[in-house]
Amino acid sequence: MSSWFGIAVAVLAQMPADGAAQVKKVDGLVPALREMAADPLVIQAVREQNARRESLDAIQAQDAAWMATPALTPFKERLLSSACSRVLNRHRTKLGRVIAEAFAMDNQGALVGATRRTSDYWQGDEEKFQVPFTQGLQLREKPFFDESSQAFVIQVSFPVRERGRTIGALSVGISLLDL
Repeated sequence: MSSWFGIAVAVLAQMPADGAAQVKKVDGLVPALREMAADPLVIQAVREQNARRESLDAIQAQDAAWMATPALTPFKERLLSSACSRVLNRHRTKLGRVIAEAFAMDNQGALVGATRRTSDYWQGDEEKFQVPFTQGLQLREKPFFDESSQAFVIQVSFPVRERGRTIGALSVGISLLDL
C-alpha cells in the first residue's frame, strides 16, 4: 500500500459519519457567518485595502513569497494582527472551535485579514473568492481536509458588501469534527 493511500485512509476514518446532519448544522451557522461578512470593521478594512489599488502583479509576487516561506514573516505577522484579523478572531471566539479559520479578501482576492496563516495570500483564482465576488452569491464547498487549518472543513464564502455593492469576499472554514 502506498504511503499517500495509507494517509488518505487514516484521514477519512476521522470524518464524521453523518454528512447530512453535518451539512444541516453548517446551514444553522450561516446567519452568524453572514454577520461576520457584514461586520462594519471587516467592510472598512476591505474598503481601505481596495483604495490602495495594489496591482495584481504585486499581489501575485507577495503570494509567491508567502507560499515560499512557511515561517511567520513580518508581512504575515502584520496581516494576522491587523484590525480585520482581530475582528474575525472575535467572531471566531464567539462561535467557538467550530470555526477552523476565517479570512477576508479584497476586490482582487488578496487577504485583508485572517484568523490563522493560510496556505496562500492570493485567493483570486479560487471559487471561494470568485463566486461571492463576481456573482454576489454564497458558496458552500464540499467537505475536504484543509492543510492550513489541519481540519476537515466545509468552506462557506460570502460577498462583503458596502451599500449593496460587492467589494470583497469572506471565507469561513467550518470544522466538521467540532460541529
